Amino acid sequence: MQHPDFDDVGDAIREDRPLREAATYRIRFALDDLTFRHIGVPDPVPTGRQILDCAGLDRRNDYLLFALLASGDFEDIRLDETVDLRAKGAERFIAFKSDRDFKFSLNERQMAWGRAELPGSVLYDLADPSPEEAIFLEVRGGEDRLIEPDDRINLDAPGIERFIVAPRPSKGYVIVVNAVEETVPDKHVTFEQVVKLSHPNAPPEANVKFSMTYRNAASLPHAGELGEGGSVEVKKQGSIFNVTRTVQS
Repeated sequence: MQHPDFDDVGDAIREDRPLREAATYRIRFALDDLTFRHIGVPDPVPTGRQILDCAGLDRRNDYLLFALLASGDFEDIRLDETVDLRAKGAERFIAFKSDRDFKFSLNERQMAWGRAELPGSVLYDLADPSPEEAIFLEVRGGEDRLIEPDDRINLDAPGIERFIVAPRPSKGYVIVVNAVEETVPDKHVTFEQVVKLSHPNAPPEANVKFSMTYRNAASLPHAGELGEGGSVEVKKQGSIFNVTRTVQS
């Protein structure tokens, strides 16, 4: 009986079925990051070394190999150890050209990385938080540190870094209006917005005029005067406005 050319391990997992007999078994493989590609292995119970061979890597070099399980956990695969693709529940494998791994935890799941520097984008790919959530580095006795996708985290520090997913802090831009810090929701700030922040309870008066100067703006010019109907682009923090109220006789 002729078997099909391949069976896809990921399809079998998602369809909750056993692997079919095939000439090759397709898994997803990544090297040094989470950019996966499909490779085929000829055995449903390959060794770690066979997986590296099928990925086109020189197994004589130092490589670390991990299976990324459906639970999200990382499992270390020794090169002479077999992996039963029929039972493991793993379709993704990550190799690092390294002789040392760096442990960390993400939402209480034990993980490892083959580089001392961990990109924040990897944490977001692994955790897949919602738009209202973010990843934080736990800080014992202090405030947890917000990690953004373009951040880099050093895993070579003493101890195991622990990351969690939690609600993202409310976004906003902190500006200073007449020496008082105020938060605005967008980087584009209008003259009228700033006047309302400086004089929130002022009733409309025909004989009252407001004038305004600013500095440390993100847009050009970075400093100057702002008139009615005008707007500037502010920095995330530190743009300063001075509003003067004048009563005309």
